[in-house]
Amino acid sequence: ADVQGGRRAEFALDPETAGTTGDWSAYPMTVARRVARNFNGPLRGADIAFLSDLPPASGMSSSSAMMIATFQVFNHINGLVDRPEAQAEIPSPEDLAGYLATIENGRSFGALAGDRGVGTFGGSEDHTAICCCRAGHLYQYSFCPTRQERILPMPPGFCFAIAYCGVLAEKTGAAMAKYNRASQRVAALVELWQADSGGTETCLADVVRSAPDAVDRLRDIVARRPHAGFDSTDLLRRLEHFLNESEQIIPAAADALAGGRIDEFGRLVDRSQAGAEQLLGNQVPQTVHLARSARECGAVAASAFGAGFGGSVWALIQQSAAETFLTTWAKQYRKAFPSEAEHAAFFPTGAGPCLTESAPAVP
Repeated sequence: ADVQGGRRAEFALDPETAGTTGDWSAYPMTVARRVARNFNGPLRGADIAFLSDLPPASGMSSSSAMMIATFQVFNHINGLVDRPEAQAEIPSPEDLAGYLATIENGRSFGALAGDRGVGTFGGSEDHTAICCCRAGHLYQYSFCPTRQERILPMPPGFCFAIAYCGVLAEKTGAAMAKYNRASQRVAALVELWQADSGGTETCLADVVRSAPDAVDRLRDIVARRPHAGFDSTDLLRRLEHFLNESEQIIPAAADALAGGRIDEFGRLVDRSQAGAEQLLGNQVPQTVHLARSARECGAVAASAFGAGFGGSVWALIQQSAAETFLTTWAKQYRKAFPSEAEHAAFFPTGAGPCLTESAPAVP
């Protein structure tokens, strides 16, 4: 039951349960279907009510959070993670996050067979943050497989300011196709590499790190070998974005934070935002404006986040100036985008906390 929206859905814990694409009920239905597919009976169902104060489809991982919460209800009632099927495949919180991501994207996770998911081809970044991170800290992870690389304390005296731009970051219909395109371009790069080089690498990070000249070889392959779904210019832009973001900006930004070099951190985040606009191509004028105006209002760093094509922007600001900053930031946005500002939201937050559970014991 959607408490706030007054909507209800009822469905079976069954491996053939099918949700309606684009409807909120598809998310819990997908979880129910995958649980029934991956875990042997008996399984108990539940009456679940959810309530959130996050703007929907705002790029804040609300759909992932909803699916994780649904799984946790089934887990609490049925002891899923204690079953042999889970013990063999998801022994750690990072493994659990990876498995929960495959419920959403439809992939298999080891012996836990996948299905069609909800139709989006995302990874496990959001799920890892929700399941594994602690309040007051910033975590650096690498993926495929998920590995914790670094934990940094939140810079003293700082907090985040969040702005939802009022443009829905939906993942249905044409919006889903745009969202999935970023993932599909990475898959296309790996396909071209495997076909031309004979390499067995299955993710782009492994490809670019496979040899000192791997990046140059991959650029050459993309330039001379056509792909059925994408032109070479599109694929080369996606490659450059990956190299800039994952191989350069993220490690350098973490180094800057660890060394207390906040201004340098801000410049690196500016570079990341520019890459999203120019190379990844998932920004809209509203998120571009919010990131730039946040810096003009005094934020030490600001960037859009989430799937893009709408959604939200974060800014790192002095906690003591949060109220003034948010007022000024929102005022500038209302002036630039008055119609979208009617649906926008601005609020401060710390880092974390992650997933927590408070529930009575099952009799």
